[in-house]
Formats: sequence, structure tokens, C-alpha cells
Amino acid sequence: MTTMAQETRATATAVRPDGAVRRHELAAFLRHRREHITPEQVGLPRGRRRRTPGLRREEVAQLAAVGVTWYTWLEQARDIQVSVQVLDALARTLLLDPSERSHLFQLAGTVDPTPATACPSVTPAMRAVLEQLEPYPACLQNSRYDILAYNRTYGLLLCDLDAVPPEDRNCMILSYTHEEWRSSIVHLTETQRLMAARFRAAMAGHLTEPAWKMLLKRLRAESPDFCEAWDRHEVVAHRTKRKEFLNRHVGRIVVDHTDLWLSPEVGPRMVTYVPADEESGERLKKLHEIALKGRGELRDQPPPTVSRQSTH
Repeated sequence: MTTMAQETRATATAVRPDGAVRRHELAAFLRHRREHITPEQVGLPRGRRRRTPGLRREEVAQLAAVGVTWYTWLEQARDIQVSVQVLDALARTLLLDPSERSHLFQLAGTVDPTPATACPSVTPAMRAVLEQLEPYPACLQNSRYDILAYNRTYGLLLCDLDAVPPEDRNCMILSYTHEEWRSSIVHLTETQRLMAARFRAAMAGHLTEPAWKMLLKRLRAESPDFCEAWDRHEVVAHRTKRKEFLNRHVGRIVVDHTDLWLSPEVGPRMVTYVPADEESGERLKKLHEIALKGRGELRDQPPPTVSRQSTH
């Protein structure tokens, strides 16, 4: 006969809280990955007394720069807090591929702060649209200004974007810290101020999300200009705007910027730049030709001598 206590335990197991389920799945996932990575894969000597082909817990903890006890608790599904920084370190230590990394963060119940090189929202159809817009520059961005995909012309518009690490392909980071990107924007101070105001407006709906907080922390740490603009507490909505760029290959380009939203919410969008005059249109065609031929040919050439004064 089933006792009341047995029924209670069975019911508790059946309705285990989502957090407990996630912790047990996370623990199993970490153990499996640890046991299937050889010491040689992470630069450790095997040694003669090793009984397991995989890594030891203390080795994972050492490589990820976390405490052995803390990591052991994590594999035991203890109810402990895991920061995104620690998850990032574990993902690199355990040699996770993009799909496994995404799975790790999902099991931990948090958002990966590093933009993925392959975003699920970037479909083959969207990439085809970006290509069809050539020679007009276009890219896909999320509300955090991460550049998720771009066509060839956009890739050479403000800098050689292919040479920028994926985790740095963010318009806020580039506009405040990347010298070539900054030097390509004719009205840099005004642009930075507007971007900070738009970023503040967008962040209102994401104040507690780790990825947004980490981006804000990085911007405040790396750019005094951003700190000054951020502390103004200005808020501006997205709108169509005329922009001027000083491209190092073809000179001044004047374009009209438009956001094409990909969902009812103010989130993912396709950013397009249409030439504002005939001369800019011809220069975009030339830039596209340069991109098709290969970026290496002109990478070492000096930028064109063009005045940076506004034409407005």
C-alpha cells in the first residue's frame, strides 16, 4: 500500500520546479562535456595515473578560473547563482560549439551576452535580400545594435567589418571605440549623442538582462565620450535620417538611413542606406566593385583627401 509520505514525494518529483529541472539538466550536460574532452585538447599533460579519458573537475575549475568546490556544486545541481562571465568561461573551457553554447545559457536560464555569428533570426531569405540590395549598404541589427549580418558594401562602408571580431560587431562599441569606424562618420559627436539617446530608450525594456548590462558596463569603462552622452539622460526614438560618411576607398558618401522592422516590436531590423545624390550612388557602386574584387587590394592604401566639413 502506498503511504501518504510516498505519494507526497512522488507528487513533488512530478511537479519539480522548472529551476530544479534546469539545474539537473545543466549538471548532466557539464559532466558529459567534461568527460568527453581529453587533456591534450586543452593543453594539459595526461600523466600516468589518470583513470578517466576526460577532464577532472579540478582541471575544469582551474581552466575556467572558478573554485573547485563551486564547480562541484554546479555539477551536483546545487541551487547556486551562475554569472554570465562564468558561463562564458565554462563554454570556452569545454570547447562548446555555437549550438552547445546556446544550450548551456538556456539551461542556466540566462541570455548569452556575446552576439552569435549565426543568429537564428537571420534566415537564408534575409541574407538573400541583403545581397539583392547591393550596391546599397544594408545589414541586420537587433535592438542592442549587434550587427547580425551584412552585405558586401556595408562590410566596407565604415571599416573592414570582416576584420572585426564578431563580439565587437556592435554599432555602439564601434562608434565609441573603433578608430576607423569613428573617423568614417562625418558628424561624429552628433551621431554618438543620438545613438546613446536611442540606446537608453531601447534599454528601458531590458534593464535586468545581463547582455544589456554588460554592454552598458563595457561602454562606460572604455569610452569617456559615451559616459558624457549617457549622463545627459536623453531619449530619442528611431527615425529616418540623412547621414554622411567619409569612406577611405571612395570618399564622401551621403545616404538616407531607413530602418525596416522585422517584427511588430521595436527589435530586429534591416538597416538600409540609399544614396542621397547621384555622386554618392556612383561611389557606392565603386565601393561594391572593390568589395567584389577583394578587400586586400586596397586595405593598405591611404584614405582619399576629402574635407570633413558638412555639406548641409
